[in-house]
Amino acid sequence: MARIKLVAPQSFHISTKMKVRITDLNYGNHLGNDSLLALIHQARIDFLQHYGYTELDVEGVGLIMSDVAIQFKNEAFCGDELIFEMTAYDFMATSFDLFYCIIRESDKKLIAMAKTNMVCFDYVSRTMKEVPKAFAELFDI
Repeated sequence: MARIKLVAPQSFHISTKMKVRITDLNYGNHLGNDSLLALIHQARIDFLQHYGYTELDVEGVGLIMSDVAIQFKNEAFCGDELIFEMTAYDFMATSFDLFYCIIRESDKKLIAMAKTNMVCFDYVSRTMKEVPKAFAELFDI
């Protein structure tokens, strides 16, 4: 199987910081892949809150993650302060991507890059919905 190769967008819209906790470590004594996915989820919550949204209400529609890709570049350890730089891009009719660059604050080393595809979703009717125009326009779409 070919390796995942993520290419970062040229610019990011917001950033948030989180510290690696002892519970985020795996048996290798570094940040575990499952914990990074949880941190990415929190970063997404912070991203949406920055614009006044939640995962259940983006201009009246919810969001559901359809896929995720993570490419590790370096280890992170307990106590490391991580910066999550994020942007929304690649808008389609019912979905868009969120891109995350995760950087260790102390030495500016790239720890990982990630991309999640977010589908606009109505949790009542259980159907996909169009990306709200007002949301997409926040990102020059």
